[in-house]
Amino acid sequence: MHQNGFESAVLRSIADRSAARQAVGEDSCKVVFEQYTAPAEGFAAASHLGAAAGLDGGIGMADRPPVNVVVLMPVRDDWTSAAELIRQIDKTIPSDACALDIVMVDDGSAQPCTPADFQGNFSAVRAISALRLCSNVGHQRAIAIGLAHLHNSKNCDAVVVMDADGEDTPQGMAQLLRAYSENRGSEAIFAERSRRSESLVFRVFYQIFKILHRGLTGISVRVGNFSILPFPYLDTLVVRSELWNHYAATVFRSRLAFSMVRIPRGSRIAGTTRMNFVSLVTHGLSAISVFGDIVGVRIMIWALAGSVLAVLGMIAVVLIRLFTSSAIPGWATYAAGILAIVMMQLITIAASFTFFMLANRTNLGFVPVRDYRIFVKKEVGIYPNE
Repeated sequence: MHQNGFESAVLRSIADRSAARQAVGEDSCKVVFEQYTAPAEGFAAASHLGAAAGLDGGIGMADRPPVNVVVLMPVRDDWTSAAELIRQIDKTIPSDACALDIVMVDDGSAQPCTPADFQGNFSAVRAISALRLCSNVGHQRAIAIGLAHLHNSKNCDAVVVMDADGEDTPQGMAQLLRAYSENRGSEAIFAERSRRSESLVFRVFYQIFKILHRGLTGISVRVGNFSILPFPYLDTLVVRSELWNHYAATVFRSRLAFSMVRIPRGSRIAGTTRMNFVSLVTHGLSAISVFGDIVGVRIMIWALAGSVLAVLGMIAVVLIRLFTSSAIPGWATYAAGILAIVMMQLITIAASFTFFMLANRTNLGFVPVRDYRIFVKKEVGIYPNE
């Protein structure tokens, strides 16, 4: 049976043991991650499992390789927050459970990264690098480029996607890792926001967007970018053109298995957000565009239904005019004319969306794994500073 990346990483060091000992090894790995919420109990239980399997005489918890996780962070000039966030992550995630490789996607920053800010006595963090882009492409497209780059240049067990400003917290990352271990790395885990810290105006417009998104796509908006992916998922994501527009929506559209964990949103470590009303609207439209064909079909159905109602309205006007005496002189002409115009407009909308969808199905747009190199300037190693 084929093993996923998570399980193979855990069992690599005891591959020459018996099948029974391998099974216990998987359970002990799961217990290791449970230390995120109860560290002492997690280590004690893991040691007990190791002893029960006869592994305490040379193959203990320290002898098994940690799970290799790459943390992908889009950054634009927010180096102070990124450096502090990485330090907090290193303090939160146990080094014997995870080996972290931090890859920051430099999305056309005006301020250069200072490598000295990212030095320290890290334990879980093994390496930090910056993937410099030739120009600013936006948050979602930076994630798409980063995932395509990881697919072609890295070999790990899982990928964590998170913001570098601190709103995606190290404690939330620990919850994602724990949930990921509980399902044996068989599906992606997304953070479902249980508490938001934005202004009242933002929350009002966000609720309007959620209603609009639900109506157009049939899918509720409940997550952002904060998530953990099994590395094999990249094989599917990096060949989908939709990834260029919106990461989370592409995962949903790809029909890859995923689940959600309720995680509160944190606060920015430093500076202020660059997001304004226009950029938020653009972000929302990008998410909806991933489901463009579904949106087109729904609008086409609504338009055709509206045109049918307009025809029924015209029939009702004619019947009232011919068979009743309650009609006001001249009203039937105006009513029928308005309904005819509405019907023609709705039919035009339905036809336009039909031809638009047919044209898009024959076009092959931006494919991340094929085209991402156009935007990459270079990858720079930051830690360790050799």
